[in-house]
Amino acid sequence: MELLSTNVCFDGEHRRYRHHSVTLDCDMEFAVFLPPGAVGQNPINAPVLYWLSGLTCTDQNFMQKAGAMKHAAKLGLAIVCPDTSPRGLNLPGEDDSYDFGTGAGFYINATEQPWAPHYRMYDYVVKELPQLVEDQLPVTDQRSVSGHSMGGHGALIAALKNPGRYVSVSAFAPIANPSECPWGQKAFTGYLGGDTKAWEQWDATLLIPTARERLPLLVDQGTADEFLDSQLNPDALAEVCETFHHRINLRMHRGYDHSYFFIASFIDDHLDHHAQALGLC
Repeated sequence: MELLSTNVCFDGEHRRYRHHSVTLDCDMEFAVFLPPGAVGQNPINAPVLYWLSGLTCTDQNFMQKAGAMKHAAKLGLAIVCPDTSPRGLNLPGEDDSYDFGTGAGFYINATEQPWAPHYRMYDYVVKELPQLVEDQLPVTDQRSVSGHSMGGHGALIAALKNPGRYVSVSAFAPIANPSECPWGQKAFTGYLGGDTKAWEQWDATLLIPTARERLPLLVDQGTADEFLDSQLNPDALAEVCETFHHRINLRMHRGYDHSYFFIASFIDDHLDHHAQALGLC
């Protein structure tokens, strides 16, 4: 890993790294926050919250806007933020729109050309990046996962598809039923093809009925979110959770939108949710 930058923050350390991803066959950048106990001469390995960001974001959005590091430092929780897609591959159409291609990897494994060799963000965030981080940084293999919008979708499917890999999961304004919204349909058609049956393994609402592990879901959603009715559909997720007795705490927040102002307002609740599951409080 190539260290790109480092900043002392709340007696911990924020770092940015670059590495070559075998899974994606390109160079990738990611950010890490290490709490105070995990830095210095005798670091103590910290459990990790993996944060998956939304459309158009990079590894830097959460670290700079969410206001999470002060409370994470207090809890002794590390945070890892990957990028949202491969970049700079010069694939045809990768930069034509904000909701497909660059910045819009959707945390799935593409099967359609020309995306399949590179757009495998699911394998990257679930397998390759955690192995790299756990091998080379002072962190444990105790993992939690969370995210926003497209990243909320990514967090939910990562947890639902991998029983035992994460101890907790949460999401802010997730794309909860991507098979039934324009963002998801565009991405799934492009990356996976037109067979909607192949989409089911990448849709949290459709994964709930057969989930082999039922971690409680903490989901926050703003009522003034401009994408609530057209793209996010948390009601579908809540309904299937009720049907299959999968615990969900869907919190609707009056007046909040889709921005990082919303995330910053409730991020401490999510950090506490994960810290409790990780045995930090």
